[in-house]
Amino acid sequence: MAKDPKLGKLTVYLYIPNIIGYIRVLMNVVAFALCFSNKKLFSVLYFLSFVCDGIDGWCARKFNQVSTFGAVLDMVTDRISTACLLVILSQQYRPGLVFLSLLALDIASHWLQMYSTFLLGKASHKDVKDSSSWLFKLYYGNRMFMAFCCVACEVLYIILFLIAEPHSESVIDVLLHAAKQSFLLSALVLSVLFGWAIKQAVNVIQMKTAADVCVLYDINKKQKP
Repeated sequence: MAKDPKLGKLTVYLYIPNIIGYIRVLMNVVAFALCFSNKKLFSVLYFLSFVCDGIDGWCARKFNQVSTFGAVLDMVTDRISTACLLVILSQQYRPGLVFLSLLALDIASHWLQMYSTFLLGKASHKDVKDSSSWLFKLYYGNRMFMAFCCVACEVLYIILFLIAEPHSESVIDVLLHAAKQSFLLSALVLSVLFGWAIKQAVNVIQMKTAADVCVLYDINKKQKP
């Protein structure tokens, strides 16, 4: 007996990792609604949403509920939440173009990577075994290393949001001032800066590699008889 397509669709929507994804979206909505009135609550909700990013992936593998919809929901939630925070930071620090440039790099690199994955017929954008970059392969090949870089990036942005003053100046000046007041904060910032820098380097490599795939696809397409 053939399965009802509507029932199958509903089943995918109700996968455990996808339900976690909906919760992530809700937490982010509440977090950004309260971001200026309650910075601490925002930071907690935002970080919990980010942690759930790892939990939903674990659940997808644990319960064999991996889905294309879940993967897209996961990435879209990541990109939008990070983008919103970077936009807020661009309004609190000068020059704001620094954060807008980071936003553009993040979206462009991931969009190109997803599209190049589609062109190559790969099942996942994390399949980079054929890449010539050791850093790129290390990032996507080692789950713990990738998690560290992603967490470091988000933690850095949260710290910058928390220590921002109503009329904050440059990012460097604010960080140096905060570091002088707390040794623990300075140690934390230094550690997350390393992971943040790695992630930005990977974004650049990812964007260039994916762009090359798109160009080669066009060249091969024109050469076919």
